[in-house]
Amino acid sequence: MKGVNLGGWFSQIDAIEAKDPATFPGMIGHIDQFLGPADFQRIKEWGFDHVRLPVDWFNVFTPDISPRADVMDRLERAVTGITASGLNIILDLHRCPGHDFEQALRAEQSFFNTRSLRRDCLRVWAILAERFGSIPGVILELLNEPVAPDAGTWNHVKAELAREIRRFAPESTLLVGSNLWNHVNEFEHLTLIDDDNVIYSFHFYLPLVFTHQKAPWAPGKAFQRSYPYPGDYQFESEKGTLPLEAGVWNKDRMRDVMKHVIRFREKFGATVACNEWGVYMGGPDRQSQLAWIQDCLELFAENQIGWTYWNYKNLDFGIISQGEALYANHPPYQNPERTDHTLLKLLQSC
Repeated sequence: MKGVNLGGWFSQIDAIEAKDPATFPGMIGHIDQFLGPADFQRIKEWGFDHVRLPVDWFNVFTPDISPRADVMDRLERAVTGITASGLNIILDLHRCPGHDFEQALRAEQSFFNTRSLRRDCLRVWAILAERFGSIPGVILELLNEPVAPDAGTWNHVKAELAREIRRFAPESTLLVGSNLWNHVNEFEHLTLIDDDNVIYSFHFYLPLVFTHQKAPWAPGKAFQRSYPYPGDYQFESEKGTLPLEAGVWNKDRMRDVMKHVIRFREKFGATVACNEWGVYMGGPDRQSQLAWIQDCLELFAENQIGWTYWNYKNLDFGIISQGEALYANHPPYQNPERTDHTLLKLLQSC
């Protein structure tokens, strides 16, 4: 299981518009132009076996949870085109009514304590599962990066979502992540869904101060400094939403934190995967960036963990960068394909 995320196509369109509003072609124009069959073929030829397709609910549904025919039809063409190219697909509900993983950095998410919002999410999944659940090769991901007030709440809600999906997609593989942005530590508290056809997923961006250094959305002064990898990170007494994770970070430290996931797999005989990981392109020095990616790939291989790299195109993490003003002169993209070939070869090597 080796793939790439297609973030920025049906998700995070608002972020892409905000970066260059003058040339943004509108949501429909963006969806039609951003990716297509040539990309699916390229991903397949690069040697990947699947993609993860994040979907923000408000791009596909009206506020009263009615499907937007113009976008839903395009989503269906995307899913069928991807599977026709020989790739499996993880259909990821990236943001749902009342839950936004980015806003969770600043505020509690009302999804977990507002029954009407959870009913709206169940309705979203009923429609998506009925429409896509019967397509071979489609995996249904309950919710991207849940940020519940505690693990018990997320364990309850994920079971609720899974039951609703199973009403309409009895044969599909489900994918569920751990609480607090799919953090590895939360696997200590994650419970199994009463279902034999489930993948349990974590996201891996540790240490965050390295992978997200200089990212404008990362909260706190510590994230605006420079850090090498490997490195020994020390901080003043700063408190924030995201942990600062002081100390020495190297391959051994990353192996140690992944033990939470390995213990979960061994305890329950479960299938696990990492369906997001990567480094912010505008932050670390190049040598450190590639060293971190190499260590991740070796640890995934060592532990037989499938993975999905974030991101295929744009959104500050892309293998490809097209139309991103911030990276117009970024050396890895200075070629006709605007492709980071060194990064791509590294991903292909494992």
